Amino acid sequence: MAKINGETVEADGMTVEAYLESAGFDPARVVVERNLEIVPKSEYAETVILAEDLLEILCFVGGG
Repeated sequence: MAKINGETVEADGMTVEAYLESAGFDPARVVVERNLEIVPKSEYAETVILAEDLLEILCFVGGG
């Protein structure tokens, strides 16, 4: 199982895009880091999450 934001998650075989949608994230408002490298948004639909992956999903928030 992959580790996403510090939690073990059953996401093996899912694309980053599919995981974001299933977890309720808006892909336009996040940055995904996979194994210490940023995943380009253009590659979300092609990047498959593997059991040994470590992902961090960072959300943008507005405010002032």
